[in-house]
Amino acid sequence: MAIERTLSIIKPDATRRNLTGKINARFEDAGLRIIGQRRVRLSREQAEAFYAVHRARPFFNDLCSFMVSGPVVVQVLEGENAVAKNREIMGATDPAKAAPGTIRKDFAESIEANSAHGSDSLDNAKQEIAFFFSGLDIVP
Repeated sequence: MAIERTLSIIKPDATRRNLTGKINARFEDAGLRIIGQRRVRLSREQAEAFYAVHRARPFFNDLCSFMVSGPVVVQVLEGENAVAKNREIMGATDPAKAAPGTIRKDFAESIEANSAHGSDSLDNAKQEIAFFFSGLDIVP
């Protein structure tokens, strides 16, 4: 199995409810290590740049507005098959369809306010990590 890195974002709905520690415990309990972490307040420009791939979708404006509504915790997770493992821990985007015991099933308020973001591929993970972190910010 390959050691990978992936980006995780704990979204404004979760930081507002002080769930960062509970969410991070799920990652760590599953064998992922947090090797870079920062609490930030995204600007509108940053949110639009980060989610640019969704620019043509009808939810783009609402997603960006939500992501700038409060602080987020951006972090780099490392471990065996980190991309897939993170997505499994998060659960389906729609919390109503997420498996019991996943972050989104247990903590999400809605399909938009679903508490966590995770890279969906290794290529996207590399791009997303570079969006928020320099090499000096990541400490294995």
